[in-house]
Amino acid sequence: MRRLVAETRLTVDDLVAPLFVREGISEPAPIESLPGVVQHTRESLRREVAELAALGVPGVILFGVPADKDDQGSGAWDPDGIVQLALGDLRAEVGGDVVLMADLCLDEYTSHGHCGLIGSNGDVDNDATLELYRRVAVAQADAGADVCAPSGMMDGQVGAIRGALDGAGATDVAILAYAAKYASSLYGPFRDAVGVEISGGNGVAGDRRGYQQDWHNARESLVEVRADVTEGADMVMVKPALSYLDVIAATRETVDVPLAAYHVSGEYAMVHAAAQRGWVDLDAVALEQISAIRRAGADFVLTYFARHLAELLTVGGQR
Repeated sequence: MRRLVAETRLTVDDLVAPLFVREGISEPAPIESLPGVVQHTRESLRREVAELAALGVPGVILFGVPADKDDQGSGAWDPDGIVQLALGDLRAEVGGDVVLMADLCLDEYTSHGHCGLIGSNGDVDNDATLELYRRVAVAQADAGADVCAPSGMMDGQVGAIRGALDGAGATDVAILAYAAKYASSLYGPFRDAVGVEISGGNGVAGDRRGYQQDWHNARESLVEVRADVTEGADMVMVKPALSYLDVIAATRETVDVPLAAYHVSGEYAMVHAAAQRGWVDLDAVALEQISAIRRAGADFVLTYFARHLAELLTVGGQR
């Protein structure tokens, strides 16, 4: 009876798997703060995505870990950069069976860990960064991305990227905008995964509060969401998810484009930490949390639980 009248259903179709691919390693490297998640080699990434496709997972999003970083993050748009090479591998491996998304930002590639260029005043230079985002978008499209996902929270980033893609003839490449991305304390394990340390100058640790959203606010994020849709975003995202279910619900009421939510590394790691101590049932909590995100209004969820949930939700390999 409960199953018959359930208002919200979680299926494999609702899941996108975030995956890390690292340059210069010969075998997958486990990420201690993200149990069960690894930095992939190009070959292990191919295998993983093929297995996810067999489970019915409809999409993956790639994050690159380059061997070298610089102050501009040039690896983000290098045709031989790790994500561009991996996109080509996956296009050959899975064709159109899986939606290939690429995170579009500079932080994984910059020596200072910020999402954009640092200006002479020590702050991120929004407009100079947009020019680099244009380069990244075209490089990702040329490499085979179906979706560019700008996460840097620069003002005007969606319009700049849409213009660059259209100008390069990549009119079919969609944009998934990180429209409401908060300056959260829940990103720690992700930063371990991509080797990011944020500089505040003079050797002091920094943060991204200058361009990510204030976690006290909800209405402010709706302004950002509307702006991204106006600039041409095909889909929008709220990040993190569980602490911002109200923002997901409000966004769903505000716009009609597909809505994603990112169940982030800290949210995932906390469930694992509690489960390892026997305090919670990992499977039950994972299902409950991701279902809650769907119930709040998200059309699909980026989650490190994607493979695990796909296996739970799949019987005998059949969807």
